[in-house]
Amino acid sequence: MKKNGVVSRLALLLTAVFLYAPIVVLIVFSFNSSKSRTVWTGFSLEWYRDLFEDSRILSALITTLEVSVLAMIVSTVLGTMAAIGFFNMKKRPRSVCMAVNNIPMTNADIITGVSLMLLFVFAIGVFNSTLGSVTGTELKMGFGTLLLAHITFDIPYVILSVMPKLRQCDPNIEEAALDLGATPWQAFTKVVLPEIQPGVVNGAIMAFTMSVDDFVISYFTAGSNTSTLAMEIYSMTRKRISPEINALSTLMFAVVLSLLAVVNIRSAQQERAAARREAELRQKN
Repeated sequence: MKKNGVVSRLALLLTAVFLYAPIVVLIVFSFNSSKSRTVWTGFSLEWYRDLFEDSRILSALITTLEVSVLAMIVSTVLGTMAAIGFFNMKKRPRSVCMAVNNIPMTNADIITGVSLMLLFVFAIGVFNSTLGSVTGTELKMGFGTLLLAHITFDIPYVILSVMPKLRQCDPNIEEAALDLGATPWQAFTKVVLPEIQPGVVNGAIMAFTMSVDDFVISYFTAGSNTSTLAMEIYSMTRKRISPEINALSTLMFAVVLSLLAVVNIRSAQQERAAARREAELRQKN
């Protein structure tokens, strides 16, 4: 038994080294004073300065933040509404809807990206051939199609974050609020929403993280005039790799790590609060 424990710890250590050693090397060499990716020549913030002076990267960063924030807001609202609708269904229709909801997450990104691209091309073609001449406008793939694509793949993550909180709620809490004179809107905003708020916040953070991180779906749906940060990094790596990529990747890693830390801290706080409430109820009883 002791031998198996040592082997398990060694395997875990080797896995961690394999996964995180490249990231550590990337972060270290983002502060290297030379362009060398193998020899450390001294500490410098030169590549971070060059990064923030690069107009292409800054434009891609602004586009990424705009898409991610808008997609997070819209998908959080729609995903929360959909989760409440699923929860109020009967068991069999709810199971079917949840199975359909899980398809985009289990599906390969390239299939989702190509499918959305074909849908947008078809819809834009139909509009331009029928209403384009009448309205005098011609639609193209760009920021709008990119935003719609991000909303599409963000919604399932919000639903999966909200559903567990709905299951934890007292099923009679909304009805009790209505019996006490609250309107349906007041019952939702003042009673139901505070109960599921942790799931909504976690879903929003997850949606934002997925949007910032996405490359494949964005690549197929952004068109030729719109570029996200991930797409810009890909175009930079097709040429000679610049140390600016190390600096940019380090900043992205720090942002994602911070968001994950926030999610985990919130989850831990929620568990401790739930444990305290259960302990208080036991003491009262």
